[in-house]
Amino acid sequence: MQDPQTTVPDAGAGVGGTHRTTTTERGAFCLARCSCGWSGPARRARSQARTDAERHSGDDR
Repeated sequence: MQDPQTTVPDAGAGVGGTHRTTTTERGAFCLARCSCGWSGPARRARSQARTDAERHSGDDR
């Protein structure tokens, strides 16, 4: 079975951003990942993993 993934809007996508973030569930945990290779910490709260992804996407500004 594949892990469910949710695409988080990339804050820089409209301005030529190269980061594409997703959240992935691993058992009771959720973590954010990016196409650049970055991975956030495992979180129990999906909302916190999404926040990690949004913060990462905004790091290039």
